[in-house]
Amino acid sequence: MSWGWGEYQPRPTVGELRKQAQSKVKKLKLDGLEPQPVEPIEGRGKIAKSFWGHAWCRHLEHHCDYENRLPRGRSYVRNGAVVHLDIEPGMVSALVLGSELYELSIRFDPLDPGIWESIKADCTGRIGSLVELLQGKLSGKVMDRVTDPEQGLFPLRGQMHFNCNCLDWADMCKHVAAALYGVGVRLDSSPELLFRLRGVDQAELMPDATSTQALVAGTKKSRRRTLNPAAVQDVFGVEPEGFEDLPKLSSVKNR
Repeated sequence: MSWGWGEYQPRPTVGELRKQAQSKVKKLKLDGLEPQPVEPIEGRGKIAKSFWGHAWCRHLEHHCDYENRLPRGRSYVRNGAVVHLDIEPGMVSALVLGSELYELSIRFDPLDPGIWESIKADCTGRIGSLVELLQGKLSGKVMDRVTDPEQGLFPLRGQMHFNCNCLDWADMCKHVAAALYGVGVRLDSSPELLFRLRGVDQAELMPDATSTQALVAGTKKSRRRTLNPAAVQDVFGVEPEGFEDLPKLSSVKNR
């Protein structure tokens, strides 16, 4: 049966949506592309569960002018509709499956160098290790500092610029909202991506550190303890305690 103009078309079920998204990912791969999908989220709990992912989503939800689009964005990301998400310095690129496949980008203004210098001055010496930083196991003062809605790592109002090829007139459409929530999910497993997105090096918050490479690789002559890359990976996705008390903050490759 075909549906005529103005006739009701039932929405697909959650299971159907997820199958459609999985099918689209497979097709992109067959086309020779390398999609990086955000996996569906099971249950009705929080979108992101780690300190960094949770803080990102809370900051996003502080932007009350986006309220109407955020619920649909959450639904999209839960159902695996973000079939590709790429995070680069100052830019997020995504493909989101709605009634068709939509391509979008989100450009972020650079983090104010003065804010980063202030964060470093306030936090250096208070963070014991890179592992502690990425796990979000920080003191209350450091947590408040790096997630401050005005002087922290997150973009301020007006510093995110959206571009989606859908027909939605809103500045932030539901596809953009899904991609932003997808960033929160991605931070659960790869919290260092927040620093990459903001164009800064998290190792600069470490005592006497000059680069992340120096912390991870080290040298045989160095007496300072270094981190094994596998050990760093092991800490990703750990849900630390303490983020519940945060203030309510607010391309496809080879294309």
